[in-house]
Amino acid sequence: MQALVRRPVESEETVAIQHAVLALLARGPSYGYELKGAFEAAAGPQWGQLNIGHLYQVLDRLSRDSLVIAERQAQPVKPDRVVYQITPAGRAELARWLDEPSPRSGGFRDDFFLKVTAAARSGSAQTVRTVLSNQRGHLLRELRNLDGLRRRAGDPVVGLLLAAASRHVEADLAFVNDAEAVLLADGGTLLGTLAVAPSEIEASVADASSSPAAADSTGPAQAAG
Repeated sequence: MQALVRRPVESEETVAIQHAVLALLARGPSYGYELKGAFEAAAGPQWGQLNIGHLYQVLDRLSRDSLVIAERQAQPVKPDRVVYQITPAGRAELARWLDEPSPRSGGFRDDFFLKVTAAARSGSAQTVRTVLSNQRGHLLRELRNLDGLRRRAGDPVVGLLLAAASRHVEADLAFVNDAEAVLLADGGTLLGTLAVAPSEIEASVADASSSPAAADSTGPAQAAG
């Protein structure tokens, strides 16, 4: 029996880059390295460098989907250059993307969330303390770096994007503080109740959600509704 060939699912980042490239081409034709430089200047340093190989994959996909057309142009000395131009279908796709809200990339599935879960379920206050301390130090370094980049940003849009990135980091810091307050405030007593076998976790969560305290906590909200 012939094996099924599965196409890899495109990441949300790749899809976003495709539309950003369409936005750049909407201002006029361009070629690979010029688009790379324009993207990095427009998106700002918090995005990081755009891999040229990845960019050419994006351009190939846009070309296959008839959202751009590629034209090879001869140069006197250098090798031929491929210039890309947006099509009417590309402009329509760009308009559709701009008209829609953007869902959170990856939802709320976060590596650090799982790390806090693992540390809390270990029952060790020291493990929780180490995980939270390491993350806090990392986030504070990120925040200082973003603040420095924002002060040096000459483009108002780049400055706005850097400020938004800083707010994300500040929210992550607030979560670290919340986790510390909840998990370590009682000297580790709560952590002792969380260190249970996998078979017991679902039952303990179900019991907690059906407890009188949990029911009372939902009362005002229901009454308000």
